[in-house]
Amino acid sequence: MKEEITVIHSFCQEIYEVTGMRSLRLIRLWQAIGWVYVAVVIYYSLHPSPPGLPAFQGADKLAHIGAYAAMMLWFGFIYLPGPRLLVLGVFFVLLGIVVDFAQGATGYRSTELLDMISNACGVCAGGLLARTRLASALVWLEDLFYSGRGNHKGG
Repeated sequence: MKEEITVIHSFCQEIYEVTGMRSLRLIRLWQAIGWVYVAVVIYYSLHPSPPGLPAFQGADKLAHIGAYAAMMLWFGFIYLPGPRLLVLGVFFVLLGIVVDFAQGATGYRSTELLDMISNACGVCAGGLLARTRLASALVWLEDLFYSGRGNHKGG
């Protein structure tokens, strides 16, 4: 029985490596949370009154870096480093550029090159963090949650 489980686990790992996704039981939930986060970032980026920031110089740029690093890292929790995550990274950099130009078109916000650069730096920082053990956070969380409910399918 244990050998059969090992074979099934190995087969599942091969499938996840081919698809570029981590083996998560709640993968659709995690993806949905990620895309809701992307929508929230877009909303607050285009909102006339963005969230308040600390009053020190550069706080705005740190907020851009943090928001886009969190965005990229979240999807790094879901996808293994590789082509899919790279495509998402490029998409997020382009999203940051498009959103910043859209801010300029609103009439109440402005387009800033440093914001675009900060967004791209955030994506790079999140992408680098996604290549560390931190990227297994959702696998660990699911293992913790499901540990009393049977074995997790691996990660």
